[in-house]
Amino acid sequence: MRENIWKYVSAVLIILLALTSVTIAVLYEQIRLPAVSLNSTQQAGPSVIENINVTCNMTPTLQAEQLKEEVAFLESKLKPSNGTTIAVVPVFGIITDYTALQVVPLLRKLTSNSSIGGVLLWIESPGGDVGPVMDIYSAVKKLSLVKPVVAYSGGIMASGGYYIANGADKIVAGPLAQVGSIGVIYVHYDLQENYQRNGIKVEVFKTGPYKDMGAEWRGLTKEEKKIISNMVNTYFQAFLQAVSEGRNMSVSKVRKFATGRTWFAENVTGTLVDETGGMDTAILTLERLMNVTGASVVIYKNLETPSDFGIYGSEALYLDPNYLKPYIGGD
Repeated sequence: MRENIWKYVSAVLIILLALTSVTIAVLYEQIRLPAVSLNSTQQAGPSVIENINVTCNMTPTLQAEQLKEEVAFLESKLKPSNGTTIAVVPVFGIITDYTALQVVPLLRKLTSNSSIGGVLLWIESPGGDVGPVMDIYSAVKKLSLVKPVVAYSGGIMASGGYYIANGADKIVAGPLAQVGSIGVIYVHYDLQENYQRNGIKVEVFKTGPYKDMGAEWRGLTKEEKKIISNMVNTYFQAFLQAVSEGRNMSVSKVRKFATGRTWFAENVTGTLVDETGGMDTAILTLERLMNVTGASVVIYKNLETPSDFGIYGSEALYLDPNYLKPYIGGD
């Protein structure tokens, strides 16, 4: 039985290598530009090359990734278990105080659980509130001092979700998973004109000039905008530092990725992520860090994120801006 499986694995590896070669050849043919004659008799001016085929067929690459994942799965089944357990901790959806309330205590328990040899942090999140993101990141960093941690995403690991991933030893993501969105966004509601049109008068009693800074019943003063800008920049610097430490990159290099956008993981392998692949690939990566084979896997699947997340006041967020729309009335 084992011999048959190994024959299948060998066949899959051969197919994988063949598909990789075909992919490289196809991509080369598609991106190669047509030659332009230097002796052209055209009038001086910009040269326009028409009908360049830049369509990239992703099918061979995705097939290669699928075969790679199947090999990783078969490899895990062939290895004998040594009794060590991997804990899979999901961090799904918008990250709020409620998320931290569940995840942080669990990570602390896993730190002292001798039966758990490593932790796979399964992140499918566009980010969320600054405080909870920092709390979870801190817990992940402390856990990684005691046992190996790998962060994995198959769909989205953006902004605060990516911030948390940088506390892990390695980051593995599906080739088309969205990663990055390094940055901070601050949302302020200014409903002063709306209040006035509806005859609503707000009286405020406060102990200092900034006590109602960010309140929706009035706009921001120049001084308040400066204060908020400094706060956002401080959070941004913390984000840059976390990525710099987690990815072993200089802050100046991290800044090149800190535009707020996301990338497909396959386009930032070696920088924002270590490797592309599915969960089996992430588990194999974690087993290598643990120096074990055939570890059993336990998923803590009772963690939930409430669906009533909303931005009810002015606040800074480690959140991909695309996920603001449902909460601020965008289309």
